[in-house]
Amino acid sequence: MDMRLTSLALVFASLFLFASSVYSASTVASVPNAAELSAEVESKVIAWRRDFHQHPELSNREFRTSEVIAKHLKSLGLEVQTGIAHTGLVAILKGGKPGPLIALRADMDALPVTEVVDLPFASKVTDTYRGQKVGVMHACGHDTHVAMLMGVADNLVKVKDSLAGDVMFIFQPAEEGAPEGEEGGAELMLKQGLFAKRKPDQVFGMHVTSSMPSGVIGLRSGPAMASEDSFTIKVTGKQTHGSRPWSGVDPIVASAQIINSVQTIISRQVDITKAPAVLSFGAINGGIRSNIIPDEVELIGTIRTFDQQMRADIKVKLAEVAANAAKTLGATAVTVIQSGYPVTVNNPELVSKMRPVIASVVGDNMLIEPGLMTGAEDFSYYALQTPGMFFFLGVTPADQDISQVASNHSPAFYVDESALRVGVQTMTQVALTALSVAQ
Repeated sequence: MDMRLTSLALVFASLFLFASSVYSASTVASVPNAAELSAEVESKVIAWRRDFHQHPELSNREFRTSEVIAKHLKSLGLEVQTGIAHTGLVAILKGGKPGPLIALRADMDALPVTEVVDLPFASKVTDTYRGQKVGVMHACGHDTHVAMLMGVADNLVKVKDSLAGDVMFIFQPAEEGAPEGEEGGAELMLKQGLFAKRKPDQVFGMHVTSSMPSGVIGLRSGPAMASEDSFTIKVTGKQTHGSRPWSGVDPIVASAQIINSVQTIISRQVDITKAPAVLSFGAINGGIRSNIIPDEVELIGTIRTFDQQMRADIKVKLAEVAANAAKTLGATAVTVIQSGYPVTVNNPELVSKMRPVIASVVGDNMLIEPGLMTGAEDFSYYALQTPGMFFFLGVTPADQDISQVASNHSPAFYVDESALRVGVQTMTQVALTALSVAQ
């Protein structure tokens, strides 16, 4: 063997090993770490959350909230568009490499609820809702959603050069529903062209819940939250004196017949082995005196389903059953259905990809598959346009009994702020994975 060749080989090998070690060290140093990033931003996220909590705003009235968000996003150097769907805003983060566009969404609106939680930053805000003075509270945790997404934006901006793709940050108003006579929420944002210029390849959303312990993530494949439709049934009879019911047509008795009859739609007319469904009445209005049978009665209720075809079938059956039940007593029933949010469906392939990613953040024992939720979410509109994934973050302290804690929308709704760091880290890691950034 030529010793000169051997020496040269050793020199080249040494140089290769040195270069490799330098490359590996620089590569590791450049790889973004969601845990470290989220720890750094945690105090800011909590401060933002408390500020929003103390200054809640009702649907389509999130003016201050929008201004605070926009100011922060602009300070990060993002392109920000405001005034979408009244108070909504969108920011675009351009990654350092070509790739897909993903969307991350947070809702901003509060509820007409008077807070009873004893917090130094508890809401004292009041406003007018349906003509009445009401307290206003972030009783569903949208303040945390906004603060966490602001934190995620902060994280991703720091590592934007490593992102293979772009991020659309959606801050949406009126998830709880627009005021009467107004449009709003996700549907209006899409109607006004949110995805028109460039539709995201994937969309992600997160919601806090008191139904799970702090830091637990709930993720379900396929249908996850119900569709929501409200209905009004106008039952018309013929007014008469209460002492002479035979001389008129009693719409109150006809309404009772309708209420009982429509229960058979769910129990006898739809295949509940395919998906569950709920049909509930929430209000009955009719009559003013004990001895007067009125001309009309109004019934108001809601329909919840997890299958779009079943949803359509129930709407048709409701009108038919109500009309036929009233007819047997000589009355008429006209049903008007106000279509609400569609079924929230998590894309199975996206869930399959992201489940191990989330488990790597919180641990296998902290990632659960929750049951179907009969609550509704207008995130569903985004997921109809592009593959979507919506997951839940538990915010109830571990030492509390889940069955006894106040639910979302309660005036006693409480958030364990230590969970916010988990939420920020999880969404950051999901975004990094979607944009092909390995850790």
